[in-house]
Amino acid sequence: MTQSALEQLKQLTTIVADTGDLTAIQQFRPLDATTNPSLITAAAQQPESKELIESAYFQAKQEGYTADQLIERTIDILTVKLGAEILKIVTGRVSTEVDAALSYDTEATIAKAKELLALYKEHGVDQNRILIKIASTWEGIQAAKVLEAEGIHCNLTLLFGLHQAKACADAKVTLISPFVGRILDWYKKAENVNHYPIDKDPGVLSVKQIYHFYKQNNIKTEVMGASFRSVEQVLGLAGCDLLTVAPSLLQQLEQDTRIVTAQISENHAHSHQEYAHTALDEAQFKHELEHDLMAFQLLQAGIDGFIKAREQLQSLLRQSFGLDAEIQA
Repeated sequence: MTQSALEQLKQLTTIVADTGDLTAIQQFRPLDATTNPSLITAAAQQPESKELIESAYFQAKQEGYTADQLIERTIDILTVKLGAEILKIVTGRVSTEVDAALSYDTEATIAKAKELLALYKEHGVDQNRILIKIASTWEGIQAAKVLEAEGIHCNLTLLFGLHQAKACADAKVTLISPFVGRILDWYKKAENVNHYPIDKDPGVLSVKQIYHFYKQNNIKTEVMGASFRSVEQVLGLAGCDLLTVAPSLLQQLEQDTRIVTAQISENHAHSHQEYAHTALDEAQFKHELEHDLMAFQLLQAGIDGFIKAREQLQSLLRQSFGLDAEIQA
């Protein structure tokens, strides 16, 4: 019997579900799952999430939180409750994101990460099954460095350039999530190009460059390609450590019967351009980021987008529990 492209891909790469939809996770049975504020907001609008939301809200209220703080605490509790439900389905890890509004505050990021882990502990979840997801700003990477030194595993997200990947390696983070689709979108707009063949796709090439750099320098940080726009992009990175893929693309891969072969591997990494590993300090990192227009713009846009998604969830919860008048007062 012919194997689906998804089954073949799973033999080359760890497949992660990029969703907070429990039904989709049950359907595709990935090893891990990732969430972000946009996905949490989408999941919260599903009827089956009503019980989780109410439970999170009443827990926050019992803890003595009021007004805006009540909503913020509810979101954190809801995020962890959803993560705990996901971990009942997957056998691996779930990525849980720190509030993106804290992306430029190292100490606040560390504190929020520990708050989330304390909530997971209440659910009896082993800390090793959680990846704390943090934006790849300099401040976020330094927060991850502190957390990793304490045995707390991190997933550095919104990563668009080799300089970010190098700083993450210096911080010895567990995993990074370079964004494929958003890089492609940026170049299509900047260069006024409608289509790139997969061997010229800027997003795919960016992840390959980072992967080769890590393998050439024996860096243990895992590379997880993220933010895919097409099945072709996913298959273009077959062989990557992990790939986090949305349910719509997982469905297409399940129905696809083409032959899937590794496009990158640790063995082949050494046959490509050699990348030296030199540590970056804050000034060098920020200089490189500011001179990489694509990475600079996409990092800030990604942070802004996640903040907006959290604000949408705040509004949804205030309306659900009739808190608008109370907060305005």
